[in-house]
Amino acid sequence: MSATHSVIDPSQLTGWSLTAGGAGHEVQCLGVLEALGIEPVAKRVAPSKLFRATAPWGPAAPHPNVRPPWPDILVVSGRQSIPYARMIRRRSKGRTITVVLQSPGLSPRNFDLVWVPEHDRLRGDNVLVTLTSPHRLTHARLAAEAKAHANDVDGLPRPLVTVLVGGASAAYTFTSREAEALAADLRGFADRHGCSLLVTPSRRTGQGKIALLRQALAGTPGVVWDTTGENPYFAYMGLADAFIVTCDSVNMLGEAAFTGKPIYAYRLPGGTAKFDRFQEALAQHGAVRWFDGGLESWTYRPLDATREIADAVRELIAVRIRHDQIMV
Repeated sequence: MSATHSVIDPSQLTGWSLTAGGAGHEVQCLGVLEALGIEPVAKRVAPSKLFRATAPWGPAAPHPNVRPPWPDILVVSGRQSIPYARMIRRRSKGRTITVVLQSPGLSPRNFDLVWVPEHDRLRGDNVLVTLTSPHRLTHARLAAEAKAHANDVDGLPRPLVTVLVGGASAAYTFTSREAEALAADLRGFADRHGCSLLVTPSRRTGQGKIALLRQALAGTPGVVWDTTGENPYFAYMGLADAFIVTCDSVNMLGEAAFTGKPIYAYRLPGGTAKFDRFQEALAQHGAVRWFDGGLESWTYRPLDATREIADAVRELIAVRIRHDQIMV
């Protein structure tokens, strides 16, 4: 980092997102860099079995796209990315600011900043803790996507309730039985309140259960995305007056909480202590209530972990700039 002024144009900085290619990890890294105003360069690594087994403590596997010049800002996420963060921090002689999203599995002192969600127990002097996770949402993006899809909802009864549907995971069960129960509850909910449903499933939902939802909700005002064409996820978030979100996804609940709009969490069988802590914290914040068939309007302070992480990185940049000035 070669700036000699106390204020720096983010376009002067370089930033890498480095992950093993998992969409959830990469989205978080890209979101932080974009919030800093830095054009991110996405680096994806695929270590061999030996290097995977020794991560996060072992060495970084050689990779043709991970080489100098090192970036000003490195944001990584996922166990396989940690050896690279350690290696780049060392080889850049500390010039690259290393930011780790999620617990690195070793001491946070190996990095400049570590972010973890509140339901994770890791703490430290350079550990930033927020209730929700970073993402790529911005208010401008949601508004633009909502405008672009306005014709999709033209003439639909209001309010518009966006339904974010997850699926089966290690912690939660989502079989055809749960999909049928969800469809019946959504149908009754829409009939009772005279509202429309904008339903967007995830990759974990499964085509069979998506087809079930589409068939069961065929007579209900709204749209159920069939996973073909452009994903309307951001548009439906921007258009929403309220949300119903299956409780299996930290990211979906957290992103809905970015909007400041009412969120009903829909229970699925399963759960873990971490999920319980997260859901309870969202309820305590006032963002989430458990789905009971009702529809109310309430407000709360929107949650934006991306901005908080970006602000913490800006502080690190400012410290680095002051240090450079002193060293000149």
